[in-house]
Amino acid sequence: MALLSIPSENKQLENPIHIRVFMESRGIFFDQWTCSVEFEDDATQEVILDAYADELRHFMEKGDYETADVISINHLTENYDAIRQKFLAEHTHSEDEIRFFVDGKGLFWFHLEGEPIFNLLCEKGDLISVPAGTRHWFDAGEKDPFVKAIRIFIDTSGWIPDYTNSKIEEEYADFKMPR
Repeated sequence: MALLSIPSENKQLENPIHIRVFMESRGIFFDQWTCSVEFEDDATQEVILDAYADELRHFMEKGDYETADVISINHLTENYDAIRQKFLAEHTHSEDEIRFFVDGKGLFWFHLEGEPIFNLLCEKGDLISVPAGTRHWFDAGEKDPFVKAIRIFIDTSGWIPDYTNSKIEEEYADFKMPR
């Protein structure tokens, strides 16, 4: 169940329909898919991708996406602090950044022109597509991170972040992930 927060306005949206309207009015695709498959912690990328092959195929064909893989982060992830710091720095990508959360949760932050900074807590079943060039950052959590998400791109070169060096994310370093 997603949760949208606008810290400067002390505002939160929990209703998925309201969240979808909010996000789409800002050019960000958000949807919720049925996510009934339970995976073991050591489930391979192939097992996870196979479980959602039909849904992925339809989505990827519709958007001309070519590549999918799985990112899995948990308390056993080596060098997690360094990985987290990379995600925490505001950046853009040269193509859409699409994530389908098959388990766990993570917080996407958005810095859009003329808008207050907001974040979206994505959890199991949430699908988000951050358009190319959108300033954002991501947090899997300071302690006990747990994210298992399918990543979808046109080309693996789109995975490379282009850091803005704005340091705006530092203003929100004390924000605690909801739930």
